[in-house]
Amino acid sequence: MCRMRSRFLGIPEVTRTPAVAVVIDVLRAFSVAAWAFAGGAEKIVLASSEDEALELTARHPGWLALKDGAPAPGFDAFNSPAALARHDLPGRTIVQKTTSGTVGALAVADARLLLCASFLVAGATARLLREHGAQEVTFVVTGEEGRAEEDRACAEYIGRRVDSAEVDAAPYLRRARDSRWAAELAQGARRGLPGIHPDDVRLCLEADRFPFAMVARREGALMALRPVPAPPG
Repeated sequence: MCRMRSRFLGIPEVTRTPAVAVVIDVLRAFSVAAWAFAGGAEKIVLASSEDEALELTARHPGWLALKDGAPAPGFDAFNSPAALARHDLPGRTIVQKTTSGTVGALAVADARLLLCASFLVAGATARLLREHGAQEVTFVVTGEEGRAEEDRACAEYIGRRVDSAEVDAAPYLRRARDSRWAAELAQGARRGLPGIHPDDVRLCLEADRFPFAMVARREGALMALRPVPAPPG
């Protein structure tokens, strides 16, 4: 098998739709999504705005609206993996709107294969890319207009894992722990800022926790994210 070619772009650099895209948001959108699916959520609808998220949950009783930042009227949850554990998730649909992750996914919504990822599902994401025989993958590094070290480290780790299962996650996780945004979240938690839990960074920075990848597809007028079991290996 030829080595997979990887391109790393920030959201502003996405000027055309790639055939295969992996959208990375480690802290915290797609770590939250992974924990939601592990908790039994059925699907996550990626909203383009907070207004759309609230409109969707108003039309669909039982759906949960989730945003980043501080809690706000009408939203059931915020973008925290630790806080999400308080909710009854089995069989639920979550409508997610975040500053970076959902924006990045919607920017490449027409990709033939679109995966959303974080460290928690990195190995499974790599195995699914390998199964699909992806020759070139565009990694959308959503944080800091493509400069977020935690997202770039995760993207590079997934790219390496496509070619070899014998890749040590530790150096990549170390880069993420030392990133600016990890430090800001930790500081915010210490200050008791709303929307941040002290366990969030720890829960986001664990490699290969879950055996599924997360595939986004259009479902009618909506963009829906669902867990897909990854092949073994």
